[in-house]
Amino acid sequence: MLQDNLLLVLSLLFVISILTMLSGKLKIAYPIFLVIGGLLISLIPGIPRISLHPDLVFLIFLPPLLYAAAWNTSWNDFWRLKRPISLLGFGLVIFTSAAVAWISNLLIPDFSLAAGFLLGGIISPPDAIAATSVLQGLKVPKRATIILEGESLVNDAASLIVFRFALTAVLTSQFNLGEATRTFFVVAIMGILIGLAIAHIVYAIHRFFPTTPAIDAAFTLISPYIMYITAEHFHVSGVLSVVSGGLFLTFRSQDLFTYDARIQVLGLWDTLVFLLNGFVFILIGLQLPEIVRGIEGYSLGEAIRYGVIISLLTIIIRIIWVFPGTYVPRMLFKSIREKEPNPGWRNVLLVGWSGMRGVVSLASALAVPLTLTNNQAFPHRNLILFITFVVILITLVLQGLSLKPLIKILKIKGDETQSEELQALDMRLQLARVVLAHMDGQYAREIEGNETYKRVRDRYARMIEITQKKLEAEETNEEQHNFLPHYRQMLIELVDVRRRELNRFRHAKMFSDELIREREWELDLEEARLRR
Repeated sequence: MLQDNLLLVLSLLFVISILTMLSGKLKIAYPIFLVIGGLLISLIPGIPRISLHPDLVFLIFLPPLLYAAAWNTSWNDFWRLKRPISLLGFGLVIFTSAAVAWISNLLIPDFSLAAGFLLGGIISPPDAIAATSVLQGLKVPKRATIILEGESLVNDAASLIVFRFALTAVLTSQFNLGEATRTFFVVAIMGILIGLAIAHIVYAIHRFFPTTPAIDAAFTLISPYIMYITAEHFHVSGVLSVVSGGLFLTFRSQDLFTYDARIQVLGLWDTLVFLLNGFVFILIGLQLPEIVRGIEGYSLGEAIRYGVIISLLTIIIRIIWVFPGTYVPRMLFKSIREKEPNPGWRNVLLVGWSGMRGVVSLASALAVPLTLTNNQAFPHRNLILFITFVVILITLVLQGLSLKPLIKILKIKGDETQSEELQALDMRLQLARVVLAHMDGQYAREIEGNETYKRVRDRYARMIEITQKKLEAEETNEEQHNFLPHYRQMLIELVDVRRRELNRFRHAKMFSDELIREREWELDLEEARLRR
């Protein structure tokens, strides 16, 4: 009944929130914790059987999650590192699919090459959310993070295209390499064009129509679904449609929203992405009993052995790929050596080890039909599903949990901290100079005759003076280094003092609740700015 399903969903959301808080306490990335938590919950007697329908993932979960990932990706960084991103997002997917096809054909009795390519297409793409969540809070080079996030945006499209071709080959027993290659480019390019076309329409609506913050937020929720569904309707890549549209809109985001719309949209998406991510990863863990029950024709030991071998294979393939993918172009092209610094083998190994699989792989496996066109059972379907689950579990848990120790062992450190601090100071200096020039040009008379205007101008003048001194000072100067955190902490304390006073006003009924709420909103914005 509806209320039973609703109660189950709400219970899962409650469990997701609790497990996420525990993962933060234990300092474990929440996708790993949720998968393990779902796995343990599924073993409790009496837990309802939960099946994850692939259409639900592809249609409900995938578009907003991809859109959010694209929105948080810098287009300039993405384009600057397009070569390594493309080598991983497209080249590695095809290489992994071919290697898995060959090995599984040799390893598993009666497992055809077409079925191997199908399995390879399913398990080849690392998960965007898993990679970013696991790396969050770890001090890693910014270049590595950008490459991993960019790869995760495009590899889903490549893997799903390989999956479609392999599925067609299994269903029809026919495969034409030339036709498949042509279709691959058509599907990818048309998906990108559809995404960009819809993104331009969305941009025009945000930019030129009299929207409100609520309408802006609604359009951001609707847009990825329109991009995905439109592209899939024309049998092209819905994933690339959402990614390309999201990247375009994030590039033009400064023109889209007012300040209040931006605050509302960001808050809405933070909550939505958290709930969708949590729901998907805990459902992965809850799938185990259903998957194990579906294994037929193989013992559980055999299925686990196949899954472990192929899991290790996918890990090794990625490491084998990233080193020549990084150094061969540097050896062949002088321009690359001149423009890009040597990443170092440690950073390359970090990228190679960060290949956690996730929801797209499981959804693709579930999308394999039950029967062939002649109504015979789809060969090895249950085994493919089980191997996919094992690959997700091993890569997510083994690689995810070992990333932090690996970073410590390899002594990998974030290399942008000092540079970003200097850039922040330089930005503050330039903004203050622009303000000062504007005030001197537009409000010269008010500054001379009004003390309030003069104090505002003096504040920016002092800001310029202080910032210039910081830029000229040595970065190792401890006093300069510790000044800003202490100063910021004092400002946060002052916000808290005012908030307590507002609470006293409310209890004493000294002012109207509406006025108090307005001041609390101002304090919330001020504290958010200080803490970020």
